[in-house]
Amino acid sequence: MKTGYTGKAHLFGKNIDTDQIYPGQYLELVEPDEIARHCLEGADPSFASKLQPGDIVVAGTNFGCGSSREHAAIALKHAGVAAVVAESFARIFYRNAINLALPLLVCKGISSRVESGDTLKIDLEQGTVTNSRTGKVLEGEKLSSYAMNILDKGGIKAIFLDKTRGKTR
Repeated sequence: MKTGYTGKAHLFGKNIDTDQIYPGQYLELVEPDEIARHCLEGADPSFASKLQPGDIVVAGTNFGCGSSREHAAIALKHAGVAAVVAESFARIFYRNAINLALPLLVCKGISSRVESGDTLKIDLEQGTVTNSRTGKVLEGEKLSSYAMNILDKGGIKAIFLDKTRGKTR
């Protein structure tokens, strides 16, 4: 299981809601690659064009608040975001993201200790974020073993499909 991620930080503020992550005007789209083109368009219209695969989204408190929109996590994952680190997450977004195998980490105070463009190293097992520019290691909240298992298996859908086929992952 991959538990470490290194990528360039893209910093956002607090209360980034699902309408900013994936605007409602695109809800009719169903293909993940089409959905990804509009990732974080409501917060930064040029985000999808700046994003490189493996980059990391960093945000303040309450990331993913608003409506229960699975499209938000789909957009981030399929745009190439390696992980999202925020000071806190809206609970429904958190569950949607984990269920889709999008790594998340809660790290209090991170938005004031990271700048856009910083290279970050995330260790999900340890619950840490290392900022290569400053050399500081930030302590986050480790994911539960349940959430780590879902990430390891590739998401809740993969677990369900394996169980219905009589496989164990």
